[in-house]
Amino acid sequence: MSRMQLALNVDDLDASVEFYSKLFNTSPAKLKPGYANFAIAEPPLKLVLLENPGQGGTINHLGVEVESSEKVHAEIARLSGEDLFTQEEINSTCCFAKQDKVWVTGPANEKWEVYTVLADSETFGNSPKLLEQTSTEDVEGTVCCGGSTAEGVDTRTACC
Repeated sequence: MSRMQLALNVDDLDASVEFYSKLFNTSPAKLKPGYANFAIAEPPLKLVLLENPGQGGTINHLGVEVESSEKVHAEIARLSGEDLFTQEEINSTCCFAKQDKVWVTGPANEKWEVYTVLADSETFGNSPKLLEQTSTEDVEGTVCCGGSTAEGVDTRTACC
């Protein structure tokens, strides 16, 4: 089953988890410092909350979760065939999960990912930044999708 993903920046993770738990009548599927995700059955939605004080209420990124690596690779081929620039992250760690994914950027600079989760991870991530690079800055070892300021991560410049 595929489902849409909405990743939101939130000012206060605890208050946001409480609100979205009530709104969607479900508890988070994963809750870590600075991070929560909900696997909502109805409507089919993966809601990701990234604690990013001062940026609350903004979209971090959008996505589509798919069932398998084969689907991710099929999307890579399809999107490339449509002449859309893709950034592939195969077997990467992001948002406390090992994933295969591909990124594209929309015309208003909105970030979209098509991904599948391969396994859970105890670490937040090590995916490269997904921002327009204006220099040849080294992005190795940066983290995915923001993160908690408590982790010392500037969520405004993370991959998503």
